[in-house]
Amino acid sequence: MSGVGLHTGLQVKITIKPAPAGHGYRFQRIDLPDQPIVKADADLVVDTSRGTTIEHNGARISTIEHLLAALVGTQVDNALIELNAPEVPILDGSSREFVEAIESAGLQEQDAKRIVYSLDNNIHFYDPAKNVDMLAIPSQDYQVTTMIDFNSPILGTQHASLKNLSHFKKEIASCRTFCFLHEIEYLLENNLIKGGDLSNAIVVVDKPVSQEELNHLAKVFGKDHIEVKQEGILNNLQMEFPNEPARHKLLDVIGDLALIGYPINAHIIASRPGHASNVQFAKKIKQYIRSNKHLAGIPSYDPNMPAIYDINQIEKFLPHKYPFLLVDKIIEMSDNHVVGIKNVTMNEQFFTGHFPGNPVMPGVLQIESMAQVGGILALNSYTDPENYDTYFLKIDKVKFKQKVVPGDTLVIHMELTGAVRRGIFEMKGSAYVGNKLVTEAELVAQLVRKEKK
Repeated sequence: MSGVGLHTGLQVKITIKPAPAGHGYRFQRIDLPDQPIVKADADLVVDTSRGTTIEHNGARISTIEHLLAALVGTQVDNALIELNAPEVPILDGSSREFVEAIESAGLQEQDAKRIVYSLDNNIHFYDPAKNVDMLAIPSQDYQVTTMIDFNSPILGTQHASLKNLSHFKKEIASCRTFCFLHEIEYLLENNLIKGGDLSNAIVVVDKPVSQEELNHLAKVFGKDHIEVKQEGILNNLQMEFPNEPARHKLLDVIGDLALIGYPINAHIIASRPGHASNVQFAKKIKQYIRSNKHLAGIPSYDPNMPAIYDINQIEKFLPHKYPFLLVDKIIEMSDNHVVGIKNVTMNEQFFTGHFPGNPVMPGVLQIESMAQVGGILALNSYTDPENYDTYFLKIDKVKFKQKVVPGDTLVIHMELTGAVRRGIFEMKGSAYVGNKLVTEAELVAQLVRKEKK
């Protein structure tokens, strides 16, 4: 893609290339000696005054946030961005053209496990000087909510929300950057928007403006005529949404938080965000992940979310019945993994005789719970699961790391480690209580069709 840099005014060509798993987002300045590569990393941010700028070993790349937001919004995890100038092109001031180009090129699924970091606690950032408040709340997916308030009678207070990244293209990508008229005047006087054009920003008129000033702006930007609309917006652009400025701030948050360097599951709530606060918040989340990397891959359980399979559906799947049905619900499932829940209560029959006075769930029953969860995944591919039984063939590499006692909730993650052949499936299982790994094992079982009586 080609375009002009908003602040440098330089023509720039960028090429977004595939990259191997684990690569993340990296920029390469192919116009510099040795063609240095700069990782999209919050720790490498050197300027946030008019966009987000990263630099490493003398190689600088500016205005990266809209492109990064497009990569996150299209759920691209790994990409190398080559460019022959120090600034990503502004294009129309949104992520729309980046998204369209990425989708046109197509996406490729990589043969690697995608690690998404989940939060165990709220992460809070507050800047009293700018009255910026940002909060990350644990969530089963990535959501963003923004609120802006510039004390402007034109914009007022605006909110925007993105509940799922799959909605990014339709709801957020086309929302353009915005600025106030007095900012344009300052930037022009100081030669700071050499690539500025009234086609790549919404201009909010926040003060009385004379016809002479409008004529001057028209001349500077090569327009025949400029006027102020009734809504207090220059007539350069039509608004995509009534709250387009708030949506663009949300876009900026997504782009800047890409500098965390890891996909995360969290609900981000940002009040009056800006690039500086976004980057500081990204650093705080990144530090949390560094300190809690052992939490990676732990399934998140929100009891408020509806189950994929509840106990009534599970009873139809599995041949087990009371008192040996050891799965209460299934909360997550794909073609190769499943997450199930076992609520451990004092009412379990085995507690009567297993360590009376010091109830501990037997390890073999924890393994049985894991096997039943895995069995649901295996049976899910059959149209008549009620006609099959599952039998153990092998149990290996079992480790019991923590006691499981009444009151605990076992969150059981089972993942296929090989293709299912002749009804035989191999799985790796992990069981958690909270964020603690309590049991792990490798299981091999076989599905056998029931004999007709």
